[in-house]
Amino acid sequence: MLYNAFINYLRAEMNKSESTVRAYRSDLDAFRRFLATELGKSDDPSGVTLADIRLWISYEAGRGLKNTSLARRETTLRSFYHYLLRRHGLQTDPTANLRGPKLDKPLPAFVPKDEIGAIIDTYGEEDGNDFDTVRNGLIVTMLYTTGMRAAELVGLKDVDVDTARGELKVLGKRNKERIIPFGEELREMIERYRQLRSAAVPDTGTDAFFVKKDGEKLYYGIVYRAVRSTLDSADVKASRRSPHTLRHSFATDMVNNGADLAAVQKLLGHASLATTQRYTHLSYRELQHNYKLAHPRAQKKEN
Repeated sequence: MLYNAFINYLRAEMNKSESTVRAYRSDLDAFRRFLATELGKSDDPSGVTLADIRLWISYEAGRGLKNTSLARRETTLRSFYHYLLRRHGLQTDPTANLRGPKLDKPLPAFVPKDEIGAIIDTYGEEDGNDFDTVRNGLIVTMLYTTGMRAAELVGLKDVDVDTARGELKVLGKRNKERIIPFGEELREMIERYRQLRSAAVPDTGTDAFFVKKDGEKLYYGIVYRAVRSTLDSADVKASRRSPHTLRHSFATDMVNNGADLAAVQKLLGHASLATTQRYTHLSYRELQHNYKLAHPRAQKKEN
C-alpha cells in the first residue's frame, strides 16, 4: 500500500525520528478516515482532489485544531504527494495550489527589566581586570542598552564608538547606517574595556572594537556564549537566552516606558513600523497581567 510505503520511506531513507514518523502516520490515518466516513470515497491517493483536501482542513478546523496543527497536516499531505510524484509516477499533485493557514507569529522572548537590571548592576564589582569578563559584561550591557543585533555588534569598528558624543554608528541590514545614543553607564564600561584592551591585548592591526585575547576580531559564537552563560547563571525567566533576546528586551522596555514607536523603529533599524509594533503587544500583555493581579474585580470570585 502506498501509505505504508511512504511511512517506510520516511523511516528508512529519510531517517526521520520515530516521533516524526508517528505524526505523519497519524495525519495520514486521519485523512483516510475523513475520505471514507465524511466523503464516502476511496482512499486511493490518485483519486483525491484539491477540494477534498480543503474540505478535510475545514473539517479539522471545525473540530478545534489550532493553525499549527492544521499546517502540520498540510505539510504531511504535501510530503506524501511529492513522494508519489517522484517514486510512483503520480501524474497530478492535488496539493500544488493548496494554501495553508496563516500562522500567528510568536511574541518575542525578553528578559524582565528587573532581572536584566540586576545583572548589569553587578558588573564591575568582582570582575577585577580579567579581560574576558569585562568584555563579556560590556557585550551584554551594550546589546540590552542599544538594541543592536549581534551581527552589528560584532561588526563595530573602534572609530564607530564615540564616548565623547555618546553615540554608536551601526551598519545594519542592507548596509544601512544608523546612530544609536548611549548613556553614562555604558560610556564608563566602554572606557574601562578600552583601557584593558590596550594593556592586555596585542595589536594585530584590526579596526574592530570587540576583539579576542589574541587581538583578533570577535565572532558570533563568542557573543552568543557570553549572553547565554550570563542569563543561565542569573536563572532569568526568558524562554530563550540569546543575543536577540536582549534586543527584544531593549525594545520591550522602551515601549513599556513610553518611547515613541517611530523612535524605537529607528533605534532598532526596522524597515517597517509593523515589525516594531510587535512590542506594543508585549506591552499590552504586561498590562493585562498587572490588571489581573492588582484589581479587586479582575478575578472571578470563588463560590
